[in-house]
Order: sequence, then C-alpha cells, then structure tokens
Amino acid sequence: MAPRAVLTDIEGTTTAIAFVKDRLFPFAAGALDGFLARHGTEPAVAAILAEVGAAAPGQPPAATLRRWMAEDSKATPLKALQGLIWRQGYEDGRLKGQLWPDVPACLRAWAAGGLRLAVYSSGSVGAQKLLFGHSEAGDLTPLFEGFFDTAVGGKREAASYAAIAAALALPPADILFLSDVAEELDAAAAAGLGCCQLVRAADGTLACGRHPAEPDFPGVARRFGLPG
Repeated sequence: MAPRAVLTDIEGTTTAIAFVKDRLFPFAAGALDGFLARHGTEPAVAAILAEVGAAAPGQPPAATLRRWMAEDSKATPLKALQGLIWRQGYEDGRLKGQLWPDVPACLRAWAAGGLRLAVYSSGSVGAQKLLFGHSEAGDLTPLFEGFFDTAVGGKREAASYAAIAAALALPPADILFLSDVAEELDAAAAAGLGCCQLVRAADGTLACGRHPAEPDFPGVARRFGLPG
C-alpha cells in the first residue's frame, strides 16, 4: 500500500550536502560576530545566548557557538541562531535555497495527489522554512503541513519518529521517511515508518544495504507508487 505521507530530510536528500557545508555554514560563521553585535539584546537572540551560556558555563557564548560550528554540532541553540542569521541572507537575496532539480516537481505532484508532506531536519524549523520558502524553484512551503527539528528529539532516536507520527496523527506505517543517512533510517524503521535511502552520486552517498535505495525523487515515486 502506498504511503499517506512523506517525511523528508534536507541535507543530502532534497539538497546537496555542499550547499549546506560550503554555503550556509560559512555564511553563518562569517556573519556571527556582526549579528550578535547588532541583535544580541533582542529577546529571541538573548534567549538563545542564555541557552548557550547554560550549556557551557564560564565561556563566552560566541566562543561556544564557534566551537559548535567547528564540530558540526547539532545543538538546538546553535541551529536556532544559524536560522536567524540565514533569514537575513534569504530576505536580502544573498541566499537562495538550493534543491536537487528533481525535487520541486515531485513535491508538487505528491501534494497535488493528496500526499501529506513534512520535513524533519537537524536545522531549525525556521531555517527549513527559509530554504523552501526562498528556494530557486519558488516558495514551496505551502506544500508542507509540518516542519520538525531536534526539538522533537535526535534524528537517530526511534522516539523522535514516533513523536512525529503522533503529531501528524498517522500510524507510523503510513509515513515514508526519506534520508541519505542510514542511522536515521534505522531509527525511523524501528518506530515503524517506511524508509528509503537517497543515494545521490554527487554527494558520494553509499547505499547501506539495509533499506530500499533510490538515486532521486522520481525513483522513490516509482518504487512506492507515489503520484507523478
């Protein structure tokens, strides 16, 4: 039976790893000091800095943030701050959300065919909406009914996927999760979701052998009987 909903990762799945690693992350790192100087006292930013300080007492928040950036940490306060920095870049046109060419048409066809769509990424919900809202293919956010980040739990924890299924009010078996990361797929499968690994040759992804694998979204559509 075809799934009723598709839950998709971003980096390595809808979007090239290089865009995140070589464009978004350096953009946030380069803008960090100026952003904190201009906006550090604003309530939303101050709340994030308080979380950073609580996580690393005795260290200046900016230093902790830079360490987390260097470590590619998935820390929720870091992801939230990066999202705020990226928002400025998207809004003033310095950034455009990159998607693999096959993705927008499939997303539109799936939504038009009645599939419910959602995103689950380690990037903040705000950052997710910016990427899809300011994408090279236009504003795709109306296609999605849910956006989830690490506030729901880690991506390698089965409980996170169970929580997302509950939030979507769907049995886990009715949801197809798309990701390039085998351990994320393992966790989703443990929660009862259907899974497919995206093996994008340009990203150097290797099929894990534990889950169905496809090179692009049209391949996913053919394998699972999705619209379009």
